[in-house]
Amino acid sequence: MSFLAETQNPAEPGDRLRNAYAVTAEFLSDIVSQTCRRFPSTGQSGKTARIERLIESGAWTDAALALIDLELPQWQLRRIAYDEGEWHCALSRERELPDWLDQSAEGRHADLALAILSAFVEAQHISASLRRPSVPAVRLVAHQLYEPVCSDNFG
Repeated sequence: MSFLAETQNPAEPGDRLRNAYAVTAEFLSDIVSQTCRRFPSTGQSGKTARIERLIESGAWTDAALALIDLELPQWQLRRIAYDEGEWHCALSRERELPDWLDQSAEGRHADLALAILSAFVEAQHISASLRRPSVPAVRLVAHQLYEPVCSDNFG
């Protein structure tokens, strides 16, 4: 059982990460099953096996960084800082850009692994919103009663 409050069971992974006190193997496995599309990956079985070994051994920070490498290879760790009892983590697609020009995913938590996982979930959310088109898709299948009509005036 994860170290979450018994009365709260938030559905969103970001909420679960914010409310968690520490990482457990079950908690991390739940986050992976909710957020990861490529895990377990048949094409990258070495990376998934490494993540499983890291989870089994309790190497939470290394497992979180390996998840970023597997799921979001275009994102890189930009910053990890400890300030006033909290870890602050930022992931970026363009590390060489100044902070004010880059859209980074940030997470913070008292636990380092949870801060990295929070930034990971935020980066996945940003990546998913970038993949959506700005214009809604049109259905390709016409209605069964649809019949084209010529409306030109030839008279």
